Amino acid sequence: MSSPEFEAGAVRVGSRVPARIVVLDGRQRTTRRDQLAAEEPLEIRLEAAGQQHSLAITMRTPGADFELAAGFLLSEGLITQRDSIDRIRYCIDDEHDDQQRYNVVTVALRQAELPDLAGSARQFPISSSCGVCGRDSIDMLRRRIGAVAPGPLVAATDLYALPEIVQAHQSIFAATGGLHAAALFDAVQPGKALAVREDVGRHNALDKLIGWALLNGRLPLTQAIVLVSGRVSFEIVQKCAAAGVPILCAVSAPSSLAVATAREIGMTLVGFLRGQRANLYAGAERIIS
Repeated sequence: MSSPEFEAGAVRVGSRVPARIVVLDGRQRTTRRDQLAAEEPLEIRLEAAGQQHSLAITMRTPGADFELAAGFLLSEGLITQRDSIDRIRYCIDDEHDDQQRYNVVTVALRQAELPDLAGSARQFPISSSCGVCGRDSIDMLRRRIGAVAPGPLVAATDLYALPEIVQAHQSIFAATGGLHAAALFDAVQPGKALAVREDVGRHNALDKLIGWALLNGRLPLTQAIVLVSGRVSFEIVQKCAAAGVPILCAVSAPSSLAVATAREIGMTLVGFLRGQRANLYAGAERIIS
């Protein structure tokens, strides 16, 4: 485990991505540069006795990728100790560029065969290509879903009111302080929440909200605003895109891949929606200040 390959992987960095955003402050609108937390997919592969298996793809901030892979295998019960690992390396296929190469980690095990993977709940069908990158994820989403519908224009003052409206509906959060929320608003008349769902997981809360819309015959949500209580990752944008949401707001920050995806598919992405302020990371033209 002390090989140069492992040492190099352990110190890999790239956790911040620059971006130009529009800042709303009351009725003022300015443009400035910002820093986003990087988000890219990481493919984790297993190797034993000359056999290789693509185990999972997880979204992460680049850095400490070898540690992430090792921890993933331990938490999934695929290894039980450090000595189970022979070495960890990035993809060494020269046909792919550095970004792709550093988005694939192979864990070689010290055993005669691959472990039984039937019990692993996080297996995904993935390409045999060596590289996985954010560009691939965005292209796949666009092919599957297409661009978001134009949607309505919304006043910045209407956006400022949304977090307080959601908070009034968070009965479990008020009692425990430990839940995330996802809320759905009519973009034409955003003063009332159509539905609010809570869960300990950000993704679960959003899944519940979209499920409500699905079961009530409201999809696609082409005239809707969705507000989430936490940060916005690629998966959050992906879920909203699948439901046809044109405007996604969050009280916290988006990741770099979330911003790139929103821009690519034409979604308005609003972050740090707090008080009379907000940052517009994508689709600023839908917000009237």
